Amino acid sequence: MTLPIESMNTLRERRNKIIHNISPEKLEKLHARGSLSARERVNALFVEGSFQELGMHAHHNAVSFGMAGRELPTDGVITGTGYVGSLQVAAFSQDFQVLAGTMGKMQARKIVRLMRHALRVGVPMVAFKDSGGARIQEGVDALSGYGDVFYYNVMLSGVVPQIAVIVGPCAGGAAYSPALMDFVIMTRHNAYMFLTGPEVIKAVTGHSATMDEVGSAEMHASVSGNVHFVAEDDQHAIALVKALLSYLPSNNTEDPPHDLSMPIDEVADPGMIDLVPGDSTEPLDMQLVIRRLVDRGELLEVHANFARNVIIGFARISGAVVGVVANQPMVMAGALDMNAADKIARFVRMCNVFNIPLLTLVDVPGFLPGVEQERGGIIRHGAKMLHAFASCTVPKLTVILRKAYGGSYLAMCSQEMRADMVYAWPSAEIAVMGAEAAVKILYRKELEQATDRRAKAAELTKQYRDEFASPYAAASNFYITDVIDPADTRWMLALALRKTLGKRELRPAKKHGNMPL
Repeated sequence: MTLPIESMNTLRERRNKIIHNISPEKLEKLHARGSLSARERVNALFVEGSFQELGMHAHHNAVSFGMAGRELPTDGVITGTGYVGSLQVAAFSQDFQVLAGTMGKMQARKIVRLMRHALRVGVPMVAFKDSGGARIQEGVDALSGYGDVFYYNVMLSGVVPQIAVIVGPCAGGAAYSPALMDFVIMTRHNAYMFLTGPEVIKAVTGHSATMDEVGSAEMHASVSGNVHFVAEDDQHAIALVKALLSYLPSNNTEDPPHDLSMPIDEVADPGMIDLVPGDSTEPLDMQLVIRRLVDRGELLEVHANFARNVIIGFARISGAVVGVVANQPMVMAGALDMNAADKIARFVRMCNVFNIPLLTLVDVPGFLPGVEQERGGIIRHGAKMLHAFASCTVPKLTVILRKAYGGSYLAMCSQEMRADMVYAWPSAEIAVMGAEAAVKILYRKELEQATDRRAKAAELTKQYRDEFASPYAAASNFYITDVIDPADTRWMLALALRKTLGKRELRPAKKHGNMPL
């Protein structure tokens, strides 16, 4: 016997109605503003023909406020798995065209079922967020649904990579889910994310605010630090997802996608020396250094507009994936402040859980001094860096280019934080404080008695720098592995990386450390 034609026709009609739930006119309007439909986002992410949908015919159970019997295609979220290149990925895409993409209990069940699948199979999770928030017609059921999603965000954390893509509104409690994920990408023009919008802020505090001030991508990327990447439109956001996935393993039991077939060429780069200013007080542009160290000069910078006094991101060195952490002397002289400490600590922990080796490039004068920093808890924030690096067990390579003073020397992954290799350039200065400041304290009487105070200070500063801050002083006590020619940095790092990729380090049995959050 064969299936009745009516049954097949019913199936085709139902699927067609669900898949094509947006009129051509609405679709054209979406495209005109740089947006895609929920289904188009999924299709653009995955290799054509690889997407398998889960729960296409799921239906809500709400009956109040006119919801009884109301048709909501896919209950406002498309869920399933597919391939990004050769990598299997789980993804869901909220559909704003279906009751503003609001989350009810069934939508939450679909998302959680997909998250549980990602957890069991060990594949990354990508979430396209485009929702008006909780479905108020379902009351506490909607809140319960959010709670389930948050719980599984935490269960997936440190097991599989989680990437949130904010392509529309993400309001109220909905904003906590992206905050619990590893990376947040947000489109510049059509997306907003906030707990309380301008109307609520005005009603409660009397302060007038614009949506851009409290919820725009630009604000979150540069001020709050909630967003890691700003995309120009949906297509750009999807390209960023693919770029991120190209550096990440599927889960925490696998290595990142190294290409170890690439040979290590022992070739010097004389241009590296030209990047170092002759005057130690002039800033060095760390971006230029990084581009010369990594393959094809490609750095996928994370949090590029937040705490710009430090740089973090992904790259490859002779095919090996690395997480790069660096001071940026072009901004605030590269000093570490509260935001920089948070930025680095979270990135280091993310690299650690996904087995990504770390390269730390150091040119730091210290932690930023100031009343605001002290009252804001710079001690606690700086301790996060120490905790992150010390608890990190992946290969850790450090290069001290110039300044490395005081506690910031330790916080930037020194040997005491169990860096596997610590190299220093001849221009490196490693000391409790800068030579100028040290001389003022140590040689106060000599300076007071000098006929030419400025000349005497210069003489003593050079003497202190040569005797106490020289990289050879640190090398003589084996605090650094070697003093190297800057021109040899790239190939030496490439070789050290290959030799440490098999690193295994056991730690005392415990649930987790108590990080100073």
